[in-house]
Amino acid sequence: MIITTTPNVEGKHISKYCGVVAGEVILSTDVFKDMFAGIRYLTGGRAGSNERELQKARELALQELQAHAIQLGANAVVGVDLDYAILGTAHSMLMVSASGTAVVLA
Repeated sequence: MIITTTPNVEGKHISKYCGVVAGEVILSTDVFKDMFAGIRYLTGGRAGSNERELQKARELALQELQAHAIQLGANAVVGVDLDYAILGTAHSMLMVSASGTAVVLA
């Protein structure tokens, strides 16, 4: 399945619009990961554990988006938008949302 942020796929014709699809994922962050990430940021390094969690959340949201598109009979999703948010009173949850338009490409 083609998943793209562009409104169309070069060389392909959209023969049917199936509807808007979305995938949302909320992951809890680990307090110790956050503490070590803060130290790493202060010393100028990258927070690998946080980056991996973000990548995992993004991949899961896109998988959910794809599953919804397949249920609608689509073979592609165009105009995909990814949104990120930190949730919770202690800012201990990461939300990734992916949305786009499910289509059938000819």
